[in-house]
Amino acid sequence: MEGHGLSQATSGGKMEMPRAGAWEFSPEALSWLKLGPLKTQVRYCCRSGPSRRMTFREHLRITGDALKNWLLAQIQDSIAVGCLWWIGLHFLKVPWAPFWAGLAAILQFVPHLGPVLGMLGPVLAAAIRWADWEHPFYVLMLYAGVVVVDGFLLQPYLMKRSAKVPIWASILAPIVLGFVIPFWGVLLAPPLLAVVYAYKTRRFGAERGS
Repeated sequence: MEGHGLSQATSGGKMEMPRAGAWEFSPEALSWLKLGPLKTQVRYCCRSGPSRRMTFREHLRITGDALKNWLLAQIQDSIAVGCLWWIGLHFLKVPWAPFWAGLAAILQFVPHLGPVLGMLGPVLAAAIRWADWEHPFYVLMLYAGVVVVDGFLLQPYLMKRSAKVPIWASILAPIVLGFVIPFWGVLLAPPLLAVVYAYKTRRFGAERGS
C-alpha cells in the first residue's frame, strides 16, 4: 500500500493508528492531509468572508440606475394611459379626443390629482357637446376603467419589466405607504421600490458571484 502513501505499522518506531491491524500515513500523505483542510478553509474564507464596502460612487450609480428605470417605466405608463384615453374618447366621439388624451398622459406624472385633472376636460367637453348627463357619465366610466387597468395591470407590469419590482410589491406598497404617509406615501412608493429592489438585485448577484 506504499503507492497510496500508506504503510502497515510493523515497528514501535512508527506512529500506529489506535486499532488492530492499523495503517499509518507516510510523510507525504501526512503533509497532504495537513495542507488539504487548510487550503479548503482558505478557499471558504475567501468565498464567504465579509464583502467589500460599497463606495459612495457605487451607491450613486445603483440609485441613479434604479431611478432611471423607474422614470422609464413612468414614461411608458403615461404613453399607455394616453393611448387608452384616446381609444375610449374616440369611441365615445368626444370632441378633441387626441388633445385630451395627450393632456391625460402628461398629467399622469402628477400623483392623485393628475388623473382627476385629466378626466375633467373630457367630461366638460362631453357635457357641452351633447348637453346631457349620459355622455359625461360614459366618460366617468372610461376614467374608472383606465384607473383600474393602470393601477392593477400597467404600472405593476412596467415596474417589473423595467425596475425588476415584483407585481405584488407594486400593488401593495403604494396602498400601505398611502396609509402611513398620506399623499407622500403614494408619491414616493414607486421610486423607493425601484431603489430597494436594485440594491436587492445587486446583493443577490454578489452572493451568487462569490
